[in-house]
Amino acid sequence: MKTLQSIALCATLALSLGATLNQAAHADAQPYPNRPIKVIIPAGPGDSCDTMLRILGPKVSERLGQSIVIDNHPGSSGQLGLNLIKQAQPDGYTLGCGQGGNMVIVPLTYQKVSYDARKDFTPISLMGSNFLALVVSPNAPFKTTEELFAFARKNPGQVTFGTNGEGAFIHMATEQLAIQAKFKYLHVPYKSMPAVFTEMFGGQIDATFTSFVAVQPLAESGKLKMLAIAREARLPEYPNVPTLSETLPGFTSGGWFGMIAPAGTPPEIVNLLNKEFNAVLATAEVTDRMKKLGLDIHVESPQYFADTLNQDFVKWGKLLNDIHFKKM
Repeated sequence: MKTLQSIALCATLALSLGATLNQAAHADAQPYPNRPIKVIIPAGPGDSCDTMLRILGPKVSERLGQSIVIDNHPGSSGQLGLNLIKQAQPDGYTLGCGQGGNMVIVPLTYQKVSYDARKDFTPISLMGSNFLALVVSPNAPFKTTEELFAFARKNPGQVTFGTNGEGAFIHMATEQLAIQAKFKYLHVPYKSMPAVFTEMFGGQIDATFTSFVAVQPLAESGKLKMLAIAREARLPEYPNVPTLSETLPGFTSGGWFGMIAPAGTPPEIVNLLNKEFNAVLATAEVTDRMKKLGLDIHVESPQYFADTLNQDFVKWGKLLNDIHFKKM
């Protein structure tokens, strides 16, 4: 009797296993995507990547017919999250959002980085970019960009610029500004930009060159003075704020944010995702929301994203070499 029961149990288990395997095979045979897609954000809630995906995610999800789940993994300047993306299966069900800071600046400024941004990831869509703003303390005597530059040139190293850390993107962008404007400043690194802003309120720090998105509310409230933005053209919403290119011809500076996948993700999946993200980005509603956040939209190909990544490695690599930066 026990033998018959064992045989029956084995048969039941075999049928169950077979059914499970058949279901899995059937799912794999269905067109992509046939289950939820996870998007790893290598930063916490409120980060630009996080904000963009919470706007785009639901609309892309509607077009794909599958939910998009945001998974925040902050830490180590984005390295923690990027490592998780790198190690994921290249099947289109684990994606990520990369930034110029963690995909270019971190590999260029740190001695040990466990990923190669140009080999370990597949670019999908360069969704958007932000731009920086030159801001000074309310107590600072500078009313214009020209006044700040003139003082800094006459008094090398006396103007203090706060950043969110040695070797961080804001630090590199400030170096870029100082080189092109031909002045020397005193770098004062902090752990975060909010800490920099706090010091500026009381006049302990003269200036910072930081994200327009982050600093705009403080400038609008009068807590800080915005001298210029590092954008090609003035913002229609702020016509009285000049661009830095009006003083430094051709000067722009900012970061970018784009969808990536693990290396080896099939081209047909990459192209489908590029198509759907671009379709959502191109809608008037999304474009308007992004502009209000101080973000410029990019509706481009995966190759455009790859080219941007390569160009940034050349650009920032040259800057680091010019200032004789030693990797940390």
